[in-house]
Amino acid sequence: MAGKGTPATALLTKKGVTHRVHAYDHDPRAESFGLEAAEALGQSPDRVFKTLVADVDGNLTVGVVPVTGQLDLKALAAAAGGKKAKMAEIAAAERATGYVAGGISPLGQKKRLPVVIDTSAQAFDTVFCSAGRRGLEIELSPDELANLLGATFAEISA
Repeated sequence: MAGKGTPATALLTKKGVTHRVHAYDHDPRAESFGLEAAEALGQSPDRVFKTLVADVDGNLTVGVVPVTGQLDLKALAAAAGGKKAKMAEIAAAERATGYVAGGISPLGQKKRLPVVIDTSAQAFDTVFCSAGRRGLEIELSPDELANLLGATFAEISA
């Protein structure tokens, strides 16, 4: 499974990045996909990250934050070198990433977007993020994640 299935897993395999893919049975009635993933995988929610797409001064930008937190739009704008941020329209996020909301991975997106990862990720040897569909998570080192994405770390979780 690790290397087939989504653009995110294919990218990790192609680049030879050490990672693990974790599948679980997604409940479409779940209110929080991230908390559902943490619970299903038996992980601390602080270690499971969600991928959120925001509009920073007219440019789509990705924020990767713990599922227990919220994206601090002001902090994301500052980290991305912008002035103002708002959450992107779902349709715009899906078009740019090639993924469906609730299953957007920071990896393997259709259009390469700037990415900022919350600094809390650096406290863990590995973190979890969406593999590109609901019910599928990737576990990898936060530094590897940042390197692959050309991402920066900043305090962007509220």
